[in-house]
Amino acid sequence: MSGIRPAAVADMFYTGDPAQLQAEVQAMLAESSIATATPKAIIVPHAGYIYSGPIAASAYAQLIPARDKIRRVVLLGPCHRVALSGLATSSADYFETPLGSIPIDRELSERLLQFPQVQEFDQTHEQEHSLEVQLPFLQETLNDFSLLPLVVGDASSTEVHEVLEAVWGGDETLIVISSDLSHYHDYHTAQQMDSATCQAIENLDPDHIHHEQACGRNPVLGLLLSARKHHLKVTTLDLRNSGDTAGSKDQVVGYGAWAFIQP
Repeated sequence: MSGIRPAAVADMFYTGDPAQLQAEVQAMLAESSIATATPKAIIVPHAGYIYSGPIAASAYAQLIPARDKIRRVVLLGPCHRVALSGLATSSADYFETPLGSIPIDRELSERLLQFPQVQEFDQTHEQEHSLEVQLPFLQETLNDFSLLPLVVGDASSTEVHEVLEAVWGGDETLIVISSDLSHYHDYHTAQQMDSATCQAIENLDPDHIHHEQACGRNPVLGLLLSARKHHLKVTTLDLRNSGDTAGSKDQVVGYGAWAFIQP
């Protein structure tokens, strides 16, 4: 990959017009309430903004009071295009969106290559939307920050947990997990499934989240292991589906947003 990983899904998952994108993200953030505690980690959805943007905004709004404190974002999301075993870093120096370029934490990225489950694999990053759709929200809620983007493929919860522990850091580091929930069930079935997933997340219980419950299951489970180790408290910020935001109720995709607070 060249020095810049360009935006791949602008004008598909979100508008490619910078002014319009900024206005839309700010409008969604303005509709979200802000809690008093800054999260150490968040789980957010990754569909098109018309579907899941408001749900994601409920988590990103929590970062605004700490916009000068958070200087590094560790972003994990599942692969949708190019499959891989383990986790993948990128060789890029910057990830680009219509709102500008975000510097990659090259030192931390290269340090992770010591783990056998981590590889540098640009092809899986090139068209991956699960990471990219989070970037405009980060650009609008944080000031100067670096990014560590990780695509998660066939990886165990322990393998993800090991990587998270290596990059956990302090208050300057935010962990972002990108995951949608159930896919293409009817509205009532999706609500039941997503409610069960929500309960498992609130209980920090990775054993009761199965593959059909979350497309980002692997990074979610790794975060739950780390959250248990660090005694994080979970708050559910939003839980809806595409039947609530934009689309029919015949076949829906579930979305949720959670904040993990340090004691």
